[in-house]
Amino acid sequence: MRVKSDAALRLAVTHKCRFLWPVALVPFLVQALCGQSLAPRAYLITPVGSNAVTVTSTLYTGDILFDSTSPLSDASGRVSLVVPTYYHAFDFFGHSANVTMGLPYSVGSFRALVVNQEQTAYRSGIGDAAIRFSVNLAGGPGMKVPQFLKWKQKRLLGASLLVSLPTGQYDPTLLINIGSNRWAFKPELGYSQRLGNWLVDVYGGVWFFTANPEFFSRNSYFAGTRPQTQAPVGVMEGHLSYDFKPGVWVSADGNFWYGGRTTLDGVQNPSSLQRNSRVGGTAAVRVSLHQSIKFSYARGAYIRFGGDYQAFSVAWQYGWISGRSRSSK
Repeated sequence: MRVKSDAALRLAVTHKCRFLWPVALVPFLVQALCGQSLAPRAYLITPVGSNAVTVTSTLYTGDILFDSTSPLSDASGRVSLVVPTYYHAFDFFGHSANVTMGLPYSVGSFRALVVNQEQTAYRSGIGDAAIRFSVNLAGGPGMKVPQFLKWKQKRLLGASLLVSLPTGQYDPTLLINIGSNRWAFKPELGYSQRLGNWLVDVYGGVWFFTANPEFFSRNSYFAGTRPQTQAPVGVMEGHLSYDFKPGVWVSADGNFWYGGRTTLDGVQNPSSLQRNSRVGGTAAVRVSLHQSIKFSYARGAYIRFGGDYQAFSVAWQYGWISGRSRSSK
């Protein structure tokens, strides 16, 4: 029997399901932006005053893996995510720095067999906003266009802080939500080395999460409120890319993350440990002086728990430099 309402999830609030179902769906609606994305060339510097508006459209499709003792089986999801972002580069006490801001919109549908009965759910709305501040620590000072044109990259070392804000659509009475109803912070170090037309990027960071004070609460199953916490998640990411000409490049991408056990109302769920890896590729093409298009694909290489999904992305970018005269372009 096919059921298309949240009441259909009543069988998933057993002792095991109430832990497993929400945790496994998180990678689709939340971590698509803040957890396991693959981002080549994230620490390359641009001239002071550089700006860019980017619109990225991503389709996630795939399975959701649960603990073997869970009554949920044959679970899958399909999520469309559109993320407009704004980027600005500036001088930070002599160092090249930049800030990026984005606000996603998600549309997702999910299905699973619960005791051999198919259950479905649908969500759409604004997701959690993200702000990232990045600064170069060594290898590339803050430079205006004339100095930047004479500069050649060798080795870069940078640091960043990514903050996810709880702006997303969230209803504590529902198991599946677009927003996470919590803050998340990811400090990271990034290394970039150019060798001719080749570029090697390696990043390492850790996600930290505040508590969700109202996880699946104030409904007919749980009249009060129940806090959920999540342990930190360590993330390693690497990229090897090649420049064919300025603005045209390809990249091989991969990452690995570990951690993230959840605790609900004081009880830890050891089965929610994430020990996963993703691989993919990226291609970028400059189509005009100000515009470029980027294509990317990624899939799970090793997924122990969570979303084993494929991701297809297309991004359009328009960039310009503030205060640069037309004659200097």
